[in-house]
Amino acid sequence: MITSTGNPVLDKQLSRWYPLIDHPVQLALVAAVDNGIRFPLVPAGRRSGKTERAKRFLVKKANSVQGLYFAAAPTHDQAKKIFWDDLKAFSLSETHPRRPSESNRIIYLPNGSEIHVIGLDKPQRIEGVHWKGGLIDEIADIKSDAWQTNILPALNTVNPLDPDYRAWCWLLGVPDGLNHYYDLCQAAEAGKDQNFKVFHWKSSEILPKDVIESMRMAMSEKQFKQEFEASFETASGRIYDDYGVANTTQEQIQPHEQLYWYHDFNYTPMSSGVGVQRGSSLFLLDEIVLTSAVSRQSAEEFVERFKDHQNKHVIIFGDPAGRAGEKHGHASDYTDIETVLSASGWKYTRKVKKAAPAIKDRQNAVRAKIKNAAGEISLFVNSEKAPYTHKGLATVQLKKGSTFIEEDSETQHITTAVGYMVDYLFPIVKSEIMKFKLKGL
Repeated sequence: MITSTGNPVLDKQLSRWYPLIDHPVQLALVAAVDNGIRFPLVPAGRRSGKTERAKRFLVKKANSVQGLYFAAAPTHDQAKKIFWDDLKAFSLSETHPRRPSESNRIIYLPNGSEIHVIGLDKPQRIEGVHWKGGLIDEIADIKSDAWQTNILPALNTVNPLDPDYRAWCWLLGVPDGLNHYYDLCQAAEAGKDQNFKVFHWKSSEILPKDVIESMRMAMSEKQFKQEFEASFETASGRIYDDYGVANTTQEQIQPHEQLYWYHDFNYTPMSSGVGVQRGSSLFLLDEIVLTSAVSRQSAEEFVERFKDHQNKHVIIFGDPAGRAGEKHGHASDYTDIETVLSASGWKYTRKVKKAAPAIKDRQNAVRAKIKNAAGEISLFVNSEKAPYTHKGLATVQLKKGSTFIEEDSETQHITTAVGYMVDYLFPIVKSEIMKFKLKGL
C-alpha cells in the first residue's frame, strides 16, 4: 500500500503503480527485449492488459537507459488518449525538474531521457531520430506500408555515438483482417526473423467471466473473436461471412405488421428495403431498388406496392445525410418521401440518427444479428422478394487494402441501408465494456 506524500497529484500518479496479475505470456513479453527480441508482436484481446504492460515497460526502460523513446498510435488524438496521461503518471512527472511539454507531448525524465507521444497518420514523423525504443498501439490501423517504408528504417538507423545499440518496438493491437499486421505475425510465427516474436493471450484469461459472456451475447462471432480472442478474421474478404442459408426465409409480410422501411440514398440504384421485427429478430422481406431514380419515385413505388397493407404506419430508417437541406427550409430526401406518404394516407415515424454511425460499428451491428458469438441468428432475408439484399449480404467485399471500407457495387447500397436500421435498433453497446478497467491487469 502506497502511503500519502502530502502531494495529491503525486499520490494519484503513484497509485497507477498498483500490482498486476501475473500471466505467463505477459511476463515473457516483459522479458522479450532483454532476451534479444527487438520487435514483440502483441495481438492480444481488448482490456487484457497489453497496453498497461507496455506503458510500464516503456517508462522503466526510459529510466534505465538514457535516450529518446516514443509511444505512437494511428493518429495524434489516439496517441494522446491512449498514452499521455498514463505516461505522465507512470513516470511520476510531478517530481521532474522539467515539466512535460503539453503542446509537443514530450515527457522529460530526470536522467535525460525523453518520451514522445506521436501520431502516425504521417509516418514520416518517426524518421530522423535515433530512438532507443518505443510502442505502437492499434498497429492494424496504421497505413499498410508505414512499417516497411518509415518505421522499420527509422528503428534500424544506427546512432554513430552508440553503434552497438539496436532500437526496439512493441507492436500492439487487436487483429483487424488479414492485413499488414497479420503478415508480420505470420512471418514471426514462421521464424523468418528472430527479431520478431508473437505474444498472444485471450481476454477471457484475464477478464471476469460475466464480462466476457455479456460481450459474447452482444457481438457477432467474428467481432468477438477479433476483439476478445485476438483472432485474425475475414479470410475471404467478405464483410458478412457468417451470412448463409440459415439466414434465409420464405416468410411474408403480414397485413397487420408494423413496416420498417430503410434507405441508402444513391442515385443509381436508389436502394431501400422493407422489413418487420418479430421479437428480437428482423425479417427483411421486400425491397425497392430503382435505377436512375430519386427518393420521391421510391416513395411512389412504396405506396403502390403496399396500398393494400392494413397497418398504414411506417417507420423510416436511413442515412442521416438524407436530411440535407432541412435546416434551410429545403426539401430533403426524407421530406420528399414523407410528403408522398402523407398524400397517400400513410402515417410515418422517422428514426434517423443525427450523425452516421462509424462504418465498423454499422457492420458489426449487422454481423451480430446475422449470427452472434453465441451462435444465435436473428436476421432473416426472403431471398426471392429481396434478391439485392440477399446477394449483398452474401457477397459484399472489403475494398482492397482496407479493413472496413466496402467495395462499391450495385448490391452494396442495400446492405448499407440495412446497416443504418440495425445500428439504430440494435447498436453494439461498447460503453460499459470499453470503460471497464480491472485493477490488476
